[in-house]
Amino acid sequence: MGQKRWGDVWRHVFVMVVVLVYLIGGATGAAPKKPVAVPFGRNYIPTWAFDHIKYFNGGSNIQLTLDNYTGTGFQSKGSYLFGHFNMQIKMVPGDSAGTVTAFYLSSQNSEHDEIDFEFLGNRTGEPYILQTNVFTGGEGNREQRIYLWFDPTKAFHSYSVLWNLHQIVFFVDDVPIRVFKNSKKLGVRFPFNQPMKIYSSLWNADDWATRGGLEKTDWTKGPFVADYKNFHIDGCQSSVDAKFCATRGKHWWDQKQYQDLDDYQWRRLRWVRRKFTIYNYCTDRKRFPTMPRECKIDRDV
Repeated sequence: MGQKRWGDVWRHVFVMVVVLVYLIGGATGAAPKKPVAVPFGRNYIPTWAFDHIKYFNGGSNIQLTLDNYTGTGFQSKGSYLFGHFNMQIKMVPGDSAGTVTAFYLSSQNSEHDEIDFEFLGNRTGEPYILQTNVFTGGEGNREQRIYLWFDPTKAFHSYSVLWNLHQIVFFVDDVPIRVFKNSKKLGVRFPFNQPMKIYSSLWNADDWATRGGLEKTDWTKGPFVADYKNFHIDGCQSSVDAKFCATRGKHWWDQKQYQDLDDYQWRRLRWVRRKFTIYNYCTDRKRFPTMPRECKIDRDV
């Protein structure tokens, strides 16, 4: 076989290998590891209105109830600096206008850091709105809102946060719906030295939650119930006074492949933005005539 033909063959092999590597591995990122299903009591405790929490299957499943007297909530036993946090939730069905089901991390102090999932109820037949937000050093106003591509009241779906020194990623059923990159070089604070607890609650917020407060909670449709299971936590547990993670670099979520989304994940995120995003503070020039600094490193803004 001639030298030119051998050269063509090797070039073809090289191209095929590159394509295969791309298809298998994407870029540098990786999907989160599959959460481990654990009972409620291993990682969480109720925080208020204990009689509005019901336990099933030995604590593997719980229900939160909201009525015209009170809502209820729970929090993690430990505080964490970085990690992967997941739970499966089935939202309040039917007419849920005015209600909010929240799943969030917070350091709970005056200059607190916070990572929020907030599910805003709606009138019967209208879709839920999922609002996310990120607070750093007590500063928030970073709301994004999407419609989900499924009915979250019909079955359990997985909601999770991946948080390390490089990024915060919000996932719905392993689909990234939002990424907040560490923009320290741009002068933006990033959550890195305030341990956070994980919280969840079901409460009445009809002063703002549905159509800006125009739709009020219809208490004749209550009580309102949200179901939970699979209370997974895989994080660096710290005291509330800790300023660093003593085991940083030793967890799976702290490795190089989790410092960014891979190409497939970026495509999925763009799909969410294109099809389901209804509000993004990064593109709201009425509120922010000058684009917020952290938005400048986003691939699509």
